[in-house]
Amino acid sequence: MSEAPIVIHRPAGTGGRRVTIRAQGAGLARSDNDVIEFLRRAGLPDAGDVLDDPRWVQWQGGRPHEYGAGLCQ
Repeated sequence: MSEAPIVIHRPAGTGGRRVTIRAQGAGLARSDNDVIEFLRRAGLPDAGDVLDDPRWVQWQGGRPHEYGAGLCQ
């Protein structure tokens, strides 16, 4: 299991990905912008800089930055 504090879960069948920050639910993201907003609210102002850093973010299932159901970044 990853030690990354941010987990972006596998895409849902209806689109979007659940996001957890330190094991707490942050919401359903439908784009990178949604993830960045969740992280900003959690106190990480430069969140866009960490989305591709595996020390910070674990992407589960599917490709990173893809949110399912035909939605894209």
